[in-house]
Amino acid sequence: MGKSEAGKAESGKSSADDLTGRRILITGAARNIGSSLARRLYDRGASVGLLGLEPELLEQVATSCGRAPWQLCDVADPEQVSRGVDYIAEKLGGIDVVVANAGVEANSSILGGDVEDMRRAVEVNLMGTYFTLRAAGPHISHENGYALVVASAHGAAKHPFRGPFGASRAGVEALGDALRLEMKHLGTKVGVAYIGDIDTDTTALSFDGARGTLASAGTTTVADAVDAFERGIVGRKSRVHAPRRSAAVRHIAQRAIDLRPSHIRGVA
Repeated sequence: MGKSEAGKAESGKSSADDLTGRRILITGAARNIGSSLARRLYDRGASVGLLGLEPELLEQVATSCGRAPWQLCDVADPEQVSRGVDYIAEKLGGIDVVVANAGVEANSSILGGDVEDMRRAVEVNLMGTYFTLRAAGPHISHENGYALVVASAHGAAKHPFRGPFGASRAGVEALGDALRLEMKHLGTKVGVAYIGDIDTDTTALSFDGARGTLASAGTTTVADAVDAFERGIVGRKSRVHAPRRSAAVRHIAQRAIDLRPSHIRGVA
């Protein structure tokens, strides 16, 4: 089958290495980074399997990826994750790479915020990644195996009013770092992806003086994120940053946050 035109349009400059024959499972594959990454990797020669929550969109992505196998899956449900991963592994004849991409936003304050925001962030971002890695682990336990877990620039730069999100993504980072050590003897590698807000002004908080610094440190585009994920998968990297500059300036962003007057926007 021909490669997807959408994927070709999305793919920018890429590594000289191809991904022919690699079997890659992606969660949260119905839209945004997940769908764009699936098309990119398929166009690079990989076989992809898709898990997500929106059947019509998943089917469209699957069709553009050579009728890739897909299945509905809420990553917060361990049984659905286990069934979904095993299904994709069966259809692809195994799994070489898992991208734990599924996640939710949780913009809420710690004091006075909705407790359900925290609960949902933990259930999907943290526990969903945990369930995905547990289910996919046996399939990628070989010398070519690789897991890429999606954390966030906000797991390092702790933003007010984003505590639930940042905490859940910081937990994802910890899971990835621990799994890297656990699977090292198998030859399996594990990467952690640090991404900023995707095409939004969320990180450009209305703190005077911090706005420009935070925006430059934390925002990125879907194309930039897909580029970074592709590089990480090809090189089986332990750290992936999107945008790349976030690695150098996120500590400056945190400093800018910490120095803001405490009365702004009701911070106690």
